[in-house]
Amino acid sequence: MHIRGQKTLVCGAGGFIGGHLVNTLFAEGAASVRAVDIKPFEEWYQVNGGADNRVLDLQLRESCLEAAEGVDAVFQLAADMGGMGFIENNKALCMLSVLTNTHMILASREAGVKGFFYSSSACVYNGDKQTNPDVVALKEEDAYPALPEDGYGWEKLFSERMCRHFREDFGLETRVARFHNVYGPLGTWMGGREKAPAAISRKVLEAKHSGKHEIEIWGDGHQTRSFMYIDDCTKGVVDIFQSDILEAINLGSSELVSINQLVDIAEDIAGVRLKRNYNLSAPRGVNGRNSDNTLIRRYLGWEPSIRLRDGMEKTMAWIEEQMLAGVASK
Repeated sequence: MHIRGQKTLVCGAGGFIGGHLVNTLFAEGAASVRAVDIKPFEEWYQVNGGADNRVLDLQLRESCLEAAEGVDAVFQLAADMGGMGFIENNKALCMLSVLTNTHMILASREAGVKGFFYSSSACVYNGDKQTNPDVVALKEEDAYPALPEDGYGWEKLFSERMCRHFREDFGLETRVARFHNVYGPLGTWMGGREKAPAAISRKVLEAKHSGKHEIEIWGDGHQTRSFMYIDDCTKGVVDIFQSDILEAINLGSSELVSINQLVDIAEDIAGVRLKRNYNLSAPRGVNGRNSDNTLIRRYLGWEPSIRLRDGMEKTMAWIEEQMLAGVASK
């Protein structure tokens, strides 16, 4: 199913990725975009004036029915989530996102939606395969036997299966992508829900401007990750939605770095060198996680490829603007 000429719905449009996706769908020729989020408009990261913007609680079935009415394609990104600090300390809240996913896919089926995209997460992967910082990149099959991130990962894995069975049993065309650590401008950069690239950017910039050249790093800094820039993410969402890919597929950069290397990049961009204080009792997540992009290259002839250094430069420039303007993160 193609985007051009279609009536689309973005669930979680007031969030970081959702806001960028609304803009991408218009750029791809969508006939219309309905943008829905539980937050009041003043708390949305972006509000596109050309969209049908609505404040709705998609945990409620009646709200999902209203959101899905008359649309051709649904992009379900709405979830209660954040960075590792939030995920590890709010397992029940993360699992309650199952209400949104269940009601939204039921409403989509009832409304005769043609295509349903679900944003899953690399947190679905078996934790036993992520114990070493020198990680072997995770293949899609590594989600089973199941041992995902407690709370958030279990909910995502369950909802993946629900998408699969709605396709098999009811004929709803579903597509599922496993996001790997998305970052970029117009996202959360403070307050507890921010992810590592934004948190490190903020901490380095605070140290630069305060003159206190120290930084606290969660864990020992040796844990490894890959980070995907937002433009790669939204391109991947559209390409996967328009493809014939039936299985859940990785959507992430394969450029693996340690947290210490991420700090190196941020320091280099800011032009400072900081004393590193390691908080070994802070949430740190798995020791190593990276995206194996064999399948996305095979299916689409493409993979996320914006260099971390380039994406971090843009992200840090935007965060610095917000800091100097005294703007609070949403």
